[in-house]
Amino acid sequence: MSNTGNPAHSSCRFSTRISLRWLPEPGHETTDTIVMSVKDWYLDLRMDKQTGEIDWAIAGQRLIESQEPLRVSFTHELDSHDAFESADCGTFVTLPNGDDLETGSMPRPDLPGAPETDYEEVWRELPFKEGPEGPGKGLSWVLESDDGELGEGEVTVAKTFLGRIWGTYLALQQTQTHIRERGPSGDWIVRKKGADVSARREEWSSAWEDQYVVGPAGTALPSIGNGLEGEGQNAWRVVGEKVTIQGRRYIVRAFEEI
Repeated sequence: MSNTGNPAHSSCRFSTRISLRWLPEPGHETTDTIVMSVKDWYLDLRMDKQTGEIDWAIAGQRLIESQEPLRVSFTHELDSHDAFESADCGTFVTLPNGDDLETGSMPRPDLPGAPETDYEEVWRELPFKEGPEGPGKGLSWVLESDDGELGEGEVTVAKTFLGRIWGTYLALQQTQTHIRERGPSGDWIVRKKGADVSARREEWSSAWEDQYVVGPAGTALPSIGNGLEGEGQNAWRVVGEKVTIQGRRYIVRAFEEI
């Protein structure tokens, strides 16, 4: 793990990708990627440096399966590649320079049929960016849209995740179709189909500034620069509670204040 100067007792991780390698090809990096994890929940936005469009956007839970070696699985509650059923599990080892090497296999979207392919990714932890609270402290949280109880049949939802670590903010939204039906054993089965993802990334520099605003609903996504009602107060601090932003209900998935 690299020496970022971040508080040792923080439950947050803030990282960027240094390279992606599809074996046996050489590694490369064509994206501006940040991943923010607060406790067990994460948002991951990878922007293509050349086109300025989304390369991949995902969000969900980060679940540690083992410590030696460190093996982590990631649920995809939101996925711009529409790969909700694909397993996303990586094994991590620390490199001599402090970066993390992740290995595993996943669908390769740049090839026809997106075949399952072995990969290596190198990740680097970043220092938390100073936010409006000042140096050495800040708020971190993840919110997920409350889509209500899904009945049987087909339902369309605007799945949304909002996340912040100190002076960095992400908002991701995807229109999804959920088909809920009974399986052969009588259990409920939910199949998902996702459309394009909209995203907003803002960073603090004496004020909140847009870094990226993309997608069909990008400009409509909540902007932390415009203020988020009640941020960090009362229900915001309690995992599982619900808060309202721009008239929409969100579930608090994770919260930390340092």
